[in-house]
Amino acid sequence: MSNPQVSIVMGSDSDLEIMREAAKALDDFGIAYEIDVTSAHRSPDRTADYARKAASRGIRVIIAGAGGAAHLAGVIAAHTTLPVIGVPIPSTPLNGMDSLLATVQMPAGIPVATVAIGKPGATNAGILAAQMIALADASIAKKLDAHKEKLARGVEEKSKKLQSSLRS
Repeated sequence: MSNPQVSIVMGSDSDLEIMREAAKALDDFGIAYEIDVTSAHRSPDRTADYARKAASRGIRVIIAGAGGAAHLAGVIAAHTTLPVIGVPIPSTPLNGMDSLLATVQMPAGIPVATVAIGKPGATNAGILAAQMIALADASIAKKLDAHKEKLARGVEEKSKKLQSSLRS
């Protein structure tokens, strides 16, 4: 996509299946994004350079997914003033709890907004990035309103279906 506003980055290409959920959410709102791989541990210089240059490339929000020790979001946040959303990836026998704690337990002064483990978290990361962008973009804000209305309609439809099946 041209002129990406969001950068989706992950520690390994094996995280792509999960991180595609963030991309799908951004697609729903018509927000351009880029996707890349960089590692806090295996390519620390590349990661720092990526984080430092993101804003100058027009990126407004970074979504970082990582498993295990999951330091990617924190390292990126240390090198940029852009908002960083961390997605814990369930890649070890601990099913993402290690990733969640590594992502959410940041020291004061280096914030990382952390979402749920795995695909639901990646979806929410995309929506949260859209909400951040919507603060200065009325067209995205309208799409978010429509998204909330669609969710509410879905609950109403499920409620009616349930009530109907209970009466039969």
